[in-house]
Amino acid sequence: MTNNPLVGTWKLVSFEVRGPDGRVHYPLGQDPVGYIGYGEDGHMHVAMMKAGRPRLSVDMLSLASTEEKALAAATFVSYCGRYEIRKDKVIHHVEASLDPNVTGEPVERAMQISGRRLSLTMPPFPLFGDPHTGHLVWERV
Repeated sequence: MTNNPLVGTWKLVSFEVRGPDGRVHYPLGQDPVGYIGYGEDGHMHVAMMKAGRPRLSVDMLSLASTEEKALAAATFVSYCGRYEIRKDKVIHHVEASLDPNVTGEPVERAMQISGRRLSLTMPPFPLFGDPHTGHLVWERV
C-alpha cells in the first residue's frame, strides 16, 4: 500500500481556463471526457477530449483530410511520462505527447485533494495577450 494520495485513476469533471477579467473559456467544451492515472511506479498518463467529436470520413486518422486531422488534434490532449510530488505541486515529466512542444518538458500543476476530488491548476500562461490559468477537476474512479 502506498501513502501517495495521487495513485489511482481519476475521471475528468471539468477543464476551465480563466482570464484576469474573470471570463471563463472551455478549451474542450463544457462536458469534456478524460482520465488521468498515477502509478505507484512514478509513471502517469492523461487523455482528455471534447465530447461529441465528429467521426472521420475515412477509417483511419492517417488517411483523413488535413482539416479533419487538425480538428481531431485540436480537440484532444494526451501525454505520459514520469511524475513527482513537491509539496503541493505535481510535476509531470513528459516523455510522449500529442503536442510536440510539450514532449521533453516538465509540466507543473498545483494540486489539491479534497475527498474524492483532485484539483490541478496550471501556472499563468499567455492567452489572448493576457495571463490565464487552467483549472482541471478530477474525481477518483
